Amino acid sequence: MIAAVVLDIEGTTSPTSSVREDLYGYTRDRLPDWLAENQGGAADSIIEATRELADRPEAGPAEVAVILIEWLNTDVKAEPLKAAQGIICAEGFRQGALHGEFFADVAPALREWQSEGLELYIYSSGSVRNQQDWFEFARGGDLSPLINGYFDLSSAGPKREPSSYNKIASAIGVAAERILFLSDHPDELDAAVAAGWLVVGVCRIGEPCSPRPPHRWVEGFADVLI
Repeated sequence: MIAAVVLDIEGTTSPTSSVREDLYGYTRDRLPDWLAENQGGAADSIIEATRELADRPEAGPAEVAVILIEWLNTDVKAEPLKAAQGIICAEGFRQGALHGEFFADVAPALREWQSEGLELYIYSSGSVRNQQDWFEFARGGDLSPLINGYFDLSSAGPKREPSSYNKIASAIGVAAERILFLSDHPDELDAAVAAGWLVVGVCRIGEPCSPRPPHRWVEGFADVLI
């Protein structure tokens, strides 16, 4: 019997375009100035981590901005990029410039699953901070009370590694065989299955998804049977 549902965001709960255009665009526009203005503070750990990952030990804020924006444009799942994005976008959410966008079937499904006693978690490559803001500042109303917890690359690990799913199962205290994972990415589903989880692929009309056997695929949350 399923006790917990873990959900991806991009392409699963939310349109890919809303993440790529809104969050990525907001980050891209503000990243160079933010790095320059926050040296000696919040930017230092991000600059150092970027230097290490890019093997550019002498890179200054301007060069680090170029590196991070290139990673953003090519969808590299790098922790310093996600950390910077979380901090920068937090301001946008609180100023009303950004909102979490969700498919129409998501909120009703989450409320139904919660009412049935299921625990609901998010696992996304976006930082936990971004995830929390995405749900709290959802267009149409705060969805964060429905979510029990959030996991990202820093707290769980890469989404295509079975060890990440083992780590999440241990953290939430639920046996692997009682966890259902919903994602639009078959490699992530493969990794979750290797960790003993149940999975359902979500391939919504108009979204860039690539269904692949042996997983079951649905077009929306109304088709997910728990």
